[in-house]
Amino acid sequence: MGKKKKEDKIVMEGTVVEALPATQFRVRLDNGHEVLAYLSGKMRKYYIRILLGDRVRVELSPYDLTRGRIVYRYKRSVQSEAEE
Repeated sequence: MGKKKKEDKIVMEGTVVEALPATQFRVRLDNGHEVLAYLSGKMRKYYIRILLGDRVRVELSPYDLTRGRIVYRYKRSVQSEAEE
């Protein structure tokens, strides 16, 4: 009974569309689905701020595809290039 493998997670990208209390966010994934995502522990530890419109990487569990964990926020320059 060790840690779960990273291969068990589904990694997707999306855009933050709503900020909710308790470091939770509504994220619209690139495939059009919306998930409720929370900030990962390391992002909380290093005070990485998430704003509306930010591009993020989200890990989803195969057991519940409506909830996820935000594990990375893309830099602003990458975001503006992706939108063009």
